[in-house]
Amino acid sequence: MRDRHKATIGRRQLLRTGIIGVVATAASALESGIVAADTETNDVKRKTRYQANSAEVQDFYRVNRYPKR
Repeated sequence: MRDRHKATIGRRQLLRTGIIGVVATAASALESGIVAADTETNDVKRKTRYQANSAEVQDFYRVNRYPKR
């Protein structure tokens, strides 16, 4: 009767609780990602987006040109 059970959490129980929390968080994040629909059509996905004569591309090549010796 002198030995009383102490209310402590063991390492394994703490690890199980942590893993369950991580899995639950990941499952809720994945579930919300499934709901979103893909709005682009295949033609839009295959469309070229790179435009060589755009101002941004021209600035990039102007700034990053090799120095002349």
